[in-house]
Amino acid sequence: MTEDNAFSQLCRPVRRLIQEKGFEKPTEPQRKLIPIILEGKDVLLISATATGKTEAATLPVLHKFLMNGGSQPGISIIYITPLRALNRDILDRMTYWANRLDFKLGVRHGDTSQKERDYQRRSPPDMLITTPETLQAILQGRTIKNHLKTVRWIIIDEIHELADNKRGSQLSLALERIKAIAVEKPQMIGLSATIGTPDKVAKFLGGEDREVEIVQVSALRDTQFEILYPEPGPEDYELSKKLFTHPEVAVRLKVMKDLIENHDTTLIFTNTRSTSEALTSRFNIWDTDFPLSIHHGSLAKTSRIATEKGLKSGDLRTVICTSSLELGIDIGRIDLVIQYNSPRQVTRLLQRVGRSGHSIEETSRGVIIALNSDDAMESMAICRRALGEIMEPLQVPEKPFDVLVNQMIAELMQTSRMYILQFMNLFKNAYPYRDLSEEEIVNAANYMHDRFPRLAWFSPEDEVLIKPRGSRKSMYRYFFNNLSMIPDEKDYLIIDVDGDTPVGVLQEAFVAEYAKPGVKFTLRGSAWKILNIHNDKIYVRAEEDPAGAIPSWVGEQIPVPYEVAIEVGQIKGFVEDSLNNGETVDWIAKALSERYPAKPETLKRVLRELVDHHRHGYLLPTDKRVLVENWDENVIIHANFGSLANRTLARIVGHIISEATGYPVGVQQDTYMIITQTVGEVNAEYVTRMLKTLAKKDLTDTIKEAVTKTGLFKKRLINVARKAGALSKYANFSNITLGRLMKSFEGSIIFEEAMKDALRQDLDIDTAIELLRKMAEGDIEVCILETGDEVSPLGQLGIDSISMKVDIVPPEKITKIILESAKARLYNETRVLTCLGKHDWLEEMQVNDFPEKLVCPICGSTEL
Repeated sequence: MTEDNAFSQLCRPVRRLIQEKGFEKPTEPQRKLIPIILEGKDVLLISATATGKTEAATLPVLHKFLMNGGSQPGISIIYITPLRALNRDILDRMTYWANRLDFKLGVRHGDTSQKERDYQRRSPPDMLITTPETLQAILQGRTIKNHLKTVRWIIIDEIHELADNKRGSQLSLALERIKAIAVEKPQMIGLSATIGTPDKVAKFLGGEDREVEIVQVSALRDTQFEILYPEPGPEDYELSKKLFTHPEVAVRLKVMKDLIENHDTTLIFTNTRSTSEALTSRFNIWDTDFPLSIHHGSLAKTSRIATEKGLKSGDLRTVICTSSLELGIDIGRIDLVIQYNSPRQVTRLLQRVGRSGHSIEETSRGVIIALNSDDAMESMAICRRALGEIMEPLQVPEKPFDVLVNQMIAELMQTSRMYILQFMNLFKNAYPYRDLSEEEIVNAANYMHDRFPRLAWFSPEDEVLIKPRGSRKSMYRYFFNNLSMIPDEKDYLIIDVDGDTPVGVLQEAFVAEYAKPGVKFTLRGSAWKILNIHNDKIYVRAEEDPAGAIPSWVGEQIPVPYEVAIEVGQIKGFVEDSLNNGETVDWIAKALSERYPAKPETLKRVLRELVDHHRHGYLLPTDKRVLVENWDENVIIHANFGSLANRTLARIVGHIISEATGYPVGVQQDTYMIITQTVGEVNAEYVTRMLKTLAKKDLTDTIKEAVTKTGLFKKRLINVARKAGALSKYANFSNITLGRLMKSFEGSIIFEEAMKDALRQDLDIDTAIELLRKMAEGDIEVCILETGDEVSPLGQLGIDSISMKVDIVPPEKITKIILESAKARLYNETRVLTCLGKHDWLEEMQVNDFPEKLVCPICGSTEL
């Protein structure tokens, strides 16, 4: 190691271990971060996966810990991660250093045994690895809370996963509570792979009263993207019969299998758990011995750990996963990342593809398998923005009320009384609460006083909150039932009334938004009509006509940003202009391939619907043009404005049509299309006039009024009410009518908080209003598409997408596929076998690897 090496600034025991580990020179993040941490500054590091971020933070902290005398009574270092799996990973990595530098290492999360917790209370570790929720529990324990007085360093890993949600808001207040009891203000260190707004996250890390230095290292390294949109050939029709799926899906599976076989290890990322499950079952039916597994948050812990170990050891070649493997868990060397369908956001693409080429010198390679032409163009826009490191801005929730109540109760549980000014002084430096006023704390105190059973007595005259007598149980129950700010969502069982048999489950988010009698939805390739909802069961009947059916996974989708959708509109505009100028499809495909990571042959297929649409003499929907066309008993609005802007426009259009006609109007939307039902005189002409004149109205109040009538708002309201303790965690969704719920909370701070959540997460009012202004002023033209009785090619593409005709399983194959999928899934489960004869053998094994006869390999016993 050279003298100007950042490692040379570390003490000899740490340097010796660095040499023993074979670290010849520091990576760029280590070179930049180590000196800043040694200076004692608060710092945020933004760098790609596999650039040594963990060591960049921990090595200088361990140096300072040793130089300060090493182990002392109490906890010195807290390492916070958003996932238990990351906790396990960090524990494995830090054990090497702990054993050789002689410091005590501990991990604490929901799975930690009572024996280990008791030991940590008696003998606290020097370094504690934990999650935000477990940190809340630690702060409530008197003995272990005393051990936090000695905390000198706090490291928050994957901080971007926390900063933009209420888990982060709760953590920010917990950090202020730790700072208040710590003898010295701890040094704050944040680590993240991808962030769109570093300044906000730095403020979130340090709080309002501290400067945080930002170290940003390019997220790209050497990164290659390729977009594929495979076309089925004759052999794919044969394969589709074997796999019980569509030829379009069969060819995508074949392309992925070829890619997998040409690489040592591959991760396949999907956007939903249901897609992960469907793909895994298809691959397993194709080849049961194929070394492939699945990883997502709903799987049993043993299965997830076995998958992580299998990847790391090289026993597994492929894992199909959701965002559960997106974060920096060490899973060994990955050659290739496949993204099935558009990643929908730049940050997600960079995070996922960053898992491949898992070392600083290697190339990260990502292949996107597109579902349809819109999906392909969306992927093109995202890849271009990723290569330019143009990431989505991150929004920090502003003063969440339910989190404030949660943390006020947490403080009050440990004392007999607290004054409003004490809460103000304690919380005001947390970035999400930087604008917190005394009036808002008083509002929360009034809520706690008025709630039954009462959570606190509040005296407005003395501005003091007092713990009520005999309230220990209700406060304790409230707090520990709401230790996590992750929304509590339940699943609803779907029952087919014709056979009185279960056919699947629907998530609470979908039920809140769409589920009411008469609504059609698709599930695993079949269309169903809802007859009624009772308790946690939804009674349905099979529907032959899938037109207008909503995909059942719609509630899970990651929103596509406005900027990405606008670029898709620009691509469509370029294609239209080129065709109008007499350019050939080959020329257009070549021109686009020079700007986007897709081959001309792929792009020619992507352009097929656009060219077909143009040949019919129709205009194309672009970033500067909205098209409106009649379709059956619906009106289609072609609008390239993204998920949240389109959802907002859909709510406005549906609400105003409903108010004008007196009839309820159904609306659906995706990233590039809005479909509204027609009632009375409502048609394409009516909707076109409306879009051109809506800007004259005061739309903010109209949108809020429209939002309160939606199931999405009901979902937000129930979540806030649960977290604030106003509604039981086990309250039944289907038994609570929106009207009754709104009446009971209207005018309350719970209602206001739910509205804030809906406007921040589900809608984009500012963009929608600006778009309507441009439509009114002619900056965006609104044109009627005259198609006669036919639906336009782009209209058909959108209808197919929304009604899920491109689902992975055709309806007629559903019974066979369920049986085959169940069998394949069971074969891939992991079980622990132990000998009950002499208790001399224990081994973890995949069901597929079980021998025909199960016997103990040591004593021969069959009692296993």
